Amino acid sequence: MNFLYNLLLSVVSILLPLIALFNKKIKLFYEGRKETFSRINSISKTDKVIWFHAASLGEFEQGRPIIEELKQLYTGYKIVVTFFSPSGYEIRKNYPLADVICYLPLDTKSNVRKFIKKVHPDMAIMIKYEFWPNLLSELKKHNVPTILISGIFRKKQSFFKWYGGFMREKLTVFNHFFVQNKTSKDLLNSINFNNVTIAGDTRFDRVYDILQQDNSLDFISEFKNNNYTVVAGSTWKEDEELIVDYLNNHATDDEKFIIAPHNINKKQIKELQNSINKKTVLYSENLNKELSGYQVFIIDTIGLLTKIYSYADAAYVGGGLATGLHNILEPATYGVPVIFGGNKYSKFQEAIDLLEIGGAKTVTNTNEFSSNFALLQSDKKLREQMGKVNHNYILKNVGATKNIITYLKNIL
Repeated sequence: MNFLYNLLLSVVSILLPLIALFNKKIKLFYEGRKETFSRINSISKTDKVIWFHAASLGEFEQGRPIIEELKQLYTGYKIVVTFFSPSGYEIRKNYPLADVICYLPLDTKSNVRKFIKKVHPDMAIMIKYEFWPNLLSELKKHNVPTILISGIFRKKQSFFKWYGGFMREKLTVFNHFFVQNKTSKDLLNSINFNNVTIAGDTRFDRVYDILQQDNSLDFISEFKNNNYTVVAGSTWKEDEELIVDYLNNHATDDEKFIIAPHNINKKQIKELQNSINKKTVLYSENLNKELSGYQVFIIDTIGLLTKIYSYADAAYVGGGLATGLHNILEPATYGVPVIFGGNKYSKFQEAIDLLEIGGAKTVTNTNEFSSNFALLQSDKKLREQMGKVNHNYILKNVGATKNIITYLKNIL
């Protein structure tokens, strides 16, 4: 199995530069990894290092409370953060609390040997998943304390299949698994891993902390102008088709929408703006405009969505109809009712929970979108009820960071 895995990696290494010629995301993935080893050259042999790895942006946000806590507690350590996906790296490559931010190199034996030698982590913290066989073997070889936080395991994963011995063996590198739910703990126990704690999801701590900061944005207040406002965050083309249909055919004149697309490509933003028959303004062109006179505000920049959710009377969270649901906990923490698209949300425990307790609804077509948002606009009592459910759900689930930090203090 090990031979086949490394053979496959060799093939991927050859194909990547060719595919990068035709795919923008793969190009970022390929070109970005060329800089990895030059970036970690800033780490000296005498540095103490804590290394975090996140697949993408969502996983980074799960790790962020731990990073920030450790940064305060252990000022003498350097923090290294690696990403697998461009969608995480490109947004957080300038995160100020990390000393080095780079892509994780492709999981070849030579790459991981060189990476671990240069970074020489005193601790490796993997977030949620990302089980790269050669990397885990190298960490084990060097006896690096390795922790998984906010882990999620599912029965269909290879670890729990009769043919999964190759991957099960790689899990032995982990000193401890901090998982989000009992299902994950039971699955690990079933294959004789008992170093498992149900700590929950660190994102709850992250979004709860948001409430303690100043979330005011004068230009959003001016646009909202005390009107009922829907914030549609991290939207993809599939989400925007539902939103545009609603705006053009069903939205009332006193109903405002703020749309924050996941992709802020200028051409796509302009296409979105042109497809809406309501008075629409872009963030990039809002200077010297009377924002209260517009019905739709498109946020064609990054870094503002978390604060913008605080102005929502209802929220739509994108990604569920495309590559994967984005963070529904951010609007939920403000006590905002949440709607999201799609029916493939089994990987998102918070989506399952909020649907079950009545704080969220899911839609798959224009009719469902229209009926749900029309209902939320007309029924303030329903909005308040759903919002209260969501806020209480956040409060109930905070505390994962404290549990994990207590354990890590015994290692560092």
